[in-house]
Amino acid sequence: MAKLSKAQAKAHQQACELLQKDVLSEDDKLFVLENWQESASHINTVAGAFFTPLELAMDLAIEAHEGRVIDLCAGIGMLSFAMRQRNPFNTSALDITCVEINPDYVAVGRKILPEAKWIQASVFDVLGMGLGHFDFAVSNPPFGKITRPDGKKGPRYTGAEFEFHVIDIAAHLASYGVFILPQMSAGFNYSGKPGYSRQMSGKAFEFQQKTGLTFEAGCGVDTAFYQDKWRAVAPLCEIVCVEFGEKAVEPIKEIPSALTDRPPTPTTKASRSVGQLNLFGDAA
Repeated sequence: MAKLSKAQAKAHQQACELLQKDVLSEDDKLFVLENWQESASHINTVAGAFFTPLELAMDLAIEAHEGRVIDLCAGIGMLSFAMRQRNPFNTSALDITCVEINPDYVAVGRKILPEAKWIQASVFDVLGMGLGHFDFAVSNPPFGKITRPDGKKGPRYTGAEFEFHVIDIAAHLASYGVFILPQMSAGFNYSGKPGYSRQMSGKAFEFQQKTGLTFEAGCGVDTAFYQDKWRAVAPLCEIVCVEFGEKAVEPIKEIPSALTDRPPTPTTKASRSVGQLNLFGDAA
């Protein structure tokens, strides 16, 4: 667990106090997204869990429009929240499913986006859940050689890079994917550079060759502007857009209702679980 500055610890505690509320206002949600520290109670370097800066998430949301959306490795819902913010007057245009393995993040995410369907599960189990087809898959996945549960992998990719496993899985779920990736995994160099160039070798090039996918820059956002907005890290990233096309995924089993039910908005303190009260009330 990272040691927070006094200012960070104070803001994190304020975010925890806001999460005690039954319903969060839009200002509450923004404060939590910007100040709830993922490293306060978790060693996020081990899991590669670094939340997307909100400004960068808003730029990613330019590329992901309306329809059925699945947010893989969703954290507390930063990308999905940004997509909703891009559709402020037409929230019914988005049907969002968030998949996140960390139960603490899911508990916070359900306060940020109670209208989304939250699934607490590994991204590697998603293809067996019979979720159907999505218009968009979005993700800021863990970067690099992050330990995978039981050595699980994507349908085709067998390498060590976590982000390519997530893209491989997304290709079997959605028509289009939008991802935040480290520049070395993006297939092109644009952010922080004088111009655009394709990568003609390396791991991203090899992944595209094997899968037949093409990584594109979309509208072209220079994410170097947000490099110092990350917490504890400063990766040079790219927003990567991938057209998957229509891929039918054969349902393997029904997902347990306990995982997919949208929890009703609580109206009293008694309706919150003890676990959530402890999570949100503990000081950093």
